[in-house]
Amino acid sequence: MPIYEFKCLKCGEHLELLMMSKDETIELKCSKCGSVDLERILSCTSFATGNGPTTPGPSANTRTCASGSCTTYDIPGPSR
Repeated sequence: MPIYEFKCLKCGEHLELLMMSKDETIELKCSKCGSVDLERILSCTSFATGNGPTTPGPSANTRTCASGSCTTYDIPGPSR
């Protein structure tokens, strides 16, 4: 159920529309001024990876092996 964001080109109002299914039809008009002159805008995300004060970031472990040196990278996140 994606949320789509639009900006009214007449008054500048920002709108959010929740689409419950791909077959759903919604009348696209500004809730503030009633204009149908809308532009879809790119939504911001709140996705973040490690590197916060309580979560460790990626780390590297280098050791000597038969071919010279080998490095293993530990990247935080779910394991398989």
